[in-house]
Amino acid sequence: MNLTSKKITIERLYFVTSLPSGAATGEQIADWIRGHWKIENQLHHVRDTTFAEDASTTHTGSLPRVMASLRNLAISVFRQDDHTNIAAACRHTARDPQRPLTALGIR
Repeated sequence: MNLTSKKITIERLYFVTSLPSGAATGEQIADWIRGHWKIENQLHHVRDTTFAEDASTTHTGSLPRVMASLRNLAISVFRQDDHTNIAAACRHTARDPQRPLTALGIR
């Protein structure tokens, strides 16, 4: 429903899949899509709140993509080490220059 005009609107979304027809129910496909977006939204939330990605001023060439990849790597390494608070894990790791190497299994 449009909140300003109070009119009901219909929105159609189309998704492409490699599944053969009838291989999954509409409910299963909807669950997969919601699961994908849940993960995507959680990752974006951490990248924006912890790393202030939306406020980043890097806009040249492939640098924004590289920085996003490095942020994803940091988040993945911290989650692999069972950290639930990524900001706290960043602060803890930043206090000792050897910690990032240890987290990556280099040291």
